[in-house]
Amino acid sequence: MDPDARPDQTGVYEPGYFETRLAQDPNREKVWRHLCDHLSRYVRPDAEVLELGAGWCDFSNLIKARRVVAMDLDATVVRAAAPHVEAEVGDCTDLSRFDEDSFDVVFASNLLEHLDREQSARLLAGAARVLRPGGRLILMQPNFRLNPGRYFDDFTHVSVFTDQSLSDYLTSLGWSIEVRQARFMPLTLKSRGSGLSFLVPWYLRSPIKPLAGQMLIVANPGK
Repeated sequence: MDPDARPDQTGVYEPGYFETRLAQDPNREKVWRHLCDHLSRYVRPDAEVLELGAGWCDFSNLIKARRVVAMDLDATVVRAAAPHVEAEVGDCTDLSRFDEDSFDVVFASNLLEHLDREQSARLLAGAARVLRPGGRLILMQPNFRLNPGRYFDDFTHVSVFTDQSLSDYLTSLGWSIEVRQARFMPLTLKSRGSGLSFLVPWYLRSPIKPLAGQMLIVANPGK
């Protein structure tokens, strides 16, 4: 995911990825509206928020915050960002363009599994640097433990995480775990069931989560 390694592909994550694994879906906004309402408990209305691997900007466009920056290696982020969202095209493992202590929240959905360990370490170090004291890192991730059979259906997945291993990994890097929810959402929103978006609030509240495949981790930087 280093743009310098493929200068001919600047602004493109992986040719054809957005047409296959991440095609635009009219139901996504409905689902993400409910998700953002749920996640708002971790995001103050006056917060400054950075989303990494923002893609279609599902989170960035809908979360209520004073300032929102959406960053992605793929230039899709520019045309997907709402007018109030600042779009940044670039490698999410290099956050040097942002000042230290400049954000209250760093959010990423389905991102770390696309990075090798060295890249993940750079991203997490960068997130810790740009977060203010008391800030939060919010990660939505596929949980390999819940659905190993479909984890590598995405041809760009290179790393495996479970709720236990990701929590331990973050702790080893100096993060404090605030929330560890092994079962948070289904593995993918890319299904016929995504049309039942009105059920999402019930699903998020329910202790019983059929088809759960994604976890939620909220962590605080060690500063």
